Amino acid sequence: MSEHSSLAFASQTELAFPLTGRKIWVAGHTGLVGSAICRHLQQEDCKLLTASRAELDLLRQAKTEAWVAEHQPDVIIIAAAKVGGIWANDHYPAEFIYQNLTIETNIIEAARKAGVAKLLLLGSSCIYPREAEQPIQESALLSRPLEPTNQWYAIAKIAGIKLCQAYRKQYGLDMITAMPTNLYGPGDRYDEKAGHVIPALIQKMHIAKTERAPEVPIWGTGNVRREFLYVDDCARALIHLVKHYSAAEPVNVGSGIDITIRELAETVQSVVGYEGQLKFDPTMLEGTPRKLLDVSKLTNLGWQPTTPLEAGLPIAYDWYRQHECSVESLSA
Repeated sequence: MSEHSSLAFASQTELAFPLTGRKIWVAGHTGLVGSAICRHLQQEDCKLLTASRAELDLLRQAKTEAWVAEHQPDVIIIAAAKVGGIWANDHYPAEFIYQNLTIETNIIEAARKAGVAKLLLLGSSCIYPREAEQPIQESALLSRPLEPTNQWYAIAKIAGIKLCQAYRKQYGLDMITAMPTNLYGPGDRYDEKAGHVIPALIQKMHIAKTERAPEVPIWGTGNVRREFLYVDDCARALIHLVKHYSAAEPVNVGSGIDITIRELAETVQSVVGYEGQLKFDPTMLEGTPRKLLDVSKLTNLGWQPTTPLEAGLPIAYDWYRQHECSVESLSA
C-alpha cells in the first residue's frame, strides 16, 4: 500500500479492516491496557492469542520470532512494556530504555518476517516535549526537549514510532502507532513508588483511611495539570484504530480534558472517603507542567470516550479493594 493511498484510507470511518476471523495477538495481555483490550476483543468475532512471560520472553529476539512464526497472527497489538510512574522512571532509566526498545524491536521484526497483516504499537503521551504547546498535536513530536524525568521511556517509545514508520516506508507494512494519555482503571499497578499517580493516590489514601492517619503526603505543588482516560475507553479506541486507521503518523488517544493534581487528589479523597489532610510537598518531583492531548484526529475517525473521571475512579477503587487490598499489605 502506498503512503498516499494509506492516508486516504485513514480518513474513512466505515469498517476498513474487519477483525472477523482474524487471529489477534495482544502482547502484554496481563497488563492494565492489554487486559482491557482482551476484554473488548472478546466481543469481536476473532481469535485471541496470548502468551505469558513463562511461555515467551519478549526480550529474546529468536524466541519472539519463533513464537510469531508458529502462531501466525494476522494482527499484533503491542501493549507489552516496562511502565511506571515518575519515581520508577527516575530510578531505573536503563531498564526503561533497554526493555522497551528491545520488546518493540523484537516484535516488529518478527511481524515483518511472518507477514503480519497489521500491527499497532502502543506508545505514550510522554513522547511529547516538556514545553509543548497545549493541547498537544501529534506534529509536536521531536519539536522541543523532553521532560527529563521520563526521557528514557519516551526515547524508547519514539524509537518505536520511527521503527513502525520505517517498516511502513521500506516494506509497505501496515504498522500504526497510538499515543494514549494517562490511563487508569481495573488491573492497574497499585504501588506508591512504581505506580502512576491515580493508583498511587488510591493506595495511599486507602491505607491512611484504614490506619486513621492524620495526613497523606503528595509529591509536588499540586498545580501541574494532567489528562486521564479510563482504560476500557482506551481499549475501545485502539480497536477502533486497528479497524479504521492506516497511516504513518501517530494518533493521540485521550479524553480531551485535564485537571490539576490537587483537584485529582481531592476527588480521590472523596471517592475513598479519607477525612484527613492532603500535604503537598513542593520539593519533590512533579514532571511536566501540563500535558493535554489534542484528540481531534481520533474524534474525526468517529470515536469518543464514554467514561468521565467521576465515574471511572469509583470503579478503580472498587477493583483495588477487591484485588489488591489485604491485611498483610496494609501492615507491611
